[in-house]
This record gives sequence, structure tokens and C-alpha cells, in this order.
Amino acid sequence: MVDTEQNKKNAIAFYDMMFNKSEPMEAVRLYVGKNYIQHNPLIEDGKDGFIQYFTKMAKEYPGKSVQIRRAIAEGNFVVLHCYQQWPGGKNYAGIDILRFDEDGKIAEHWDVLQIIPKKSANENTMF
Repeated sequence: MVDTEQNKKNAIAFYDMMFNKSEPMEAVRLYVGKNYIQHNPLIEDGKDGFIQYFTKMAKEYPGKSVQIRRAIAEGNFVVLHCYQQWPGGKNYAGIDILRFDEDGKIAEHWDVLQIIPKKSANENTMF
């Protein structure tokens, strides 16, 4: 039986640990299943590729942070609406989609990122 609320909590904890706390190896150990499929073209497939990428990001961008603005769960999927802040760089609005396996562990990841512009054609925020 899928526990969507627990999957949401685990997705948020995973992002906090790997992104904000810069502990990708521990995040993978705690929240990722046996197999991990990555769809972001900048990150190698599998757990090792994920760990390498976010270890590098922690060194290159100390102080980076992510805020989860929304978490939506349906079936074995969780969607996170994220505000990413990168020191010395641009900030992003992101949508991350995580698929959980039958053990409640993260098995697959997709994301879409958009730079937050300085000016907007409307008064609405991206969040």
C-alpha cells in the first residue's frame, strides 16, 4: 500500500539533506532505493552520479538552498515546487518529480527549472 503522506515527508527530507545540508551520500543512503533512474541530462544515471554531482555543487556553491513551496503526492509520485537560491548565481523556480518504489524509497527523478527573472510581465510571483 502506498503511503503518499510519508512519501511527501521523505521527499522533503531528502531535498533538505542533499541540497541544504550538503549531505548527498547520507540522503541517498536514507531515502533512495536499490535502483535510481535520473532524467536530468546534467547528472549521470544512478546513485553514484547523483552523489558526485551534489558533492561538487556543495563545494562550488556553499550556502545554496532550496525551499519547498508545495508538495503534491499521487500514487507513488511526489511533485515538489521548489525555490532554489544559488550564491553568486541565478535563482530558480523548479518542479521536481520523484517516483517511489514499493518499499517507499526514491527510484526515479525528473526536473524542470526556470530562472526567476528580475522583471515580470505580471504582478504574480512564480510561487
